[in-house]
Amino acid sequence: MHTVLLLADVPPQTLPARSMMAFTLASHIILVPMGVALPLITLIMHGYGLRRGDATALLLARRWSAVMAVQFAIGVVTGTVLSFEFGLLWPGMMGRWGDVFGIGFGVEAWAFFLEAVLIAVYLYGWRRLPSRTHFLLGLPLPLTALLGAFGIVAANAWMNTPRGFTLDSAGNPVDVKIWKAIFTPMFGPQYWHFVVAMFVTAGYVVAGVYAVGRLRGRRDRYHRLGFTIPFTLAAVLTPVQFVLGDSIARQVFRKQPVKFAAMEIVWKTDTHQPEYLYGRLHPDGGISGGIRIPQLDSILAGFHADTKVTGLTSVPASDRPTATQATIAHWAFDTMVGIGSLLVLLALWYGATWLLRRRMPANAWFYRGAAVAGVASVVAVECGWITAEVGRQPWIVYQNMRVAEAVTATRSTSLWVTFGLVVLLYVFVFGSFLAVLLKMRSRWRLADAAGGPPGEMPETDTPYGPRSAGSRP
Repeated sequence: MHTVLLLADVPPQTLPARSMMAFTLASHIILVPMGVALPLITLIMHGYGLRRGDATALLLARRWSAVMAVQFAIGVVTGTVLSFEFGLLWPGMMGRWGDVFGIGFGVEAWAFFLEAVLIAVYLYGWRRLPSRTHFLLGLPLPLTALLGAFGIVAANAWMNTPRGFTLDSAGNPVDVKIWKAIFTPMFGPQYWHFVVAMFVTAGYVVAGVYAVGRLRGRRDRYHRLGFTIPFTLAAVLTPVQFVLGDSIARQVFRKQPVKFAAMEIVWKTDTHQPEYLYGRLHPDGGISGGIRIPQLDSILAGFHADTKVTGLTSVPASDRPTATQATIAHWAFDTMVGIGSLLVLLALWYGATWLLRRRMPANAWFYRGAAVAGVASVVAVECGWITAEVGRQPWIVYQNMRVAEAVTATRSTSLWVTFGLVVLLYVFVFGSFLAVLLKMRSRWRLADAAGGPPGEMPETDTPYGPRSAGSRP
């Protein structure tokens, strides 16, 4: 109902177009942390195994590389759908502004192609290349993943703070300056916040698998090593991410004050603004529910209670998020910050135990938290994108083009039908992804189980060189 009211004054195509885009983005972003960060996590394990001559570490790296390849294949499908949607659902934006910010998508496409080639080479190299050569050929993989993130974040940062062009008399962009269009004021904060979030999320997701194994009684070296390396990476970066998140919030406060007002549900411009933990903004500016902390919003924004925070009413109603949109952005932002705070506590628990006792935590509650941390991190990433996109409304290009101006003229009925087909496609794709992962897990467990079915031997060989007799292919 709220969504219908929210879109009452815009073309009927807007609701199905935005719903489809939101669904596909939310689905695709589940895969992004693994796509960006799993290559580095795998190579860290790979390098550790080579340096220590550790067959268990090499086995983990080889298995993670197989997961990386499957995940990449699924990402091809979801990423392709997204690329078509930009042109088909938002022709107004791509037609007018594509020459300005389209370079980001071009960079991402090249990175995607390079990553596909490098993953194929890396997978082929197990048992076929000398160990040092194979490892060195894998080193560019994390760089291509970061390059792909560079392209996408550059495009999104431009939508938040558009630069690098002038407008002619008809309102069309001319005199495009590519470097300024790429390196906009929000690019740096947004890029590093995004990249570190991907590493934190992937680290907790991978470690969570082995945390569940430990909770089920699997306390062998395989599970201990599979947990320790990705979790340590995530735990080290979690406080860094918290600082970066605070930094990007301050950049939004300076560069996109109306978005900041939506994130913090600030109605009128003033000093000594209170902070609301959750709470609902009403169209008349009233706030119900939530926890009110006096003056804290001004203190967080400018380190002083006298800091003036711009309110939503500083611009006309047509140029700002609605009360419903502001509430959505605010709840997403608070959820992201809340999850980040809990992850910091989990990381500190891990670090303190390691520094004081020189061992991993033994408490079952720690591993329960670690098992949940991966899912919680994905939720935080989703909330971050909701905050960024909903908080920018009604603009698709901030202060230059509204969402209603960019949407396709295709009949809304056709868009709803297409949306339904996309949902069916994604159910099939993600169902297949899950089925493949479960099949791989079952095969690996059989391979590791001594005394398994005939022909099933423990997979303990080093991944390099010919297999010994009786080992699995």
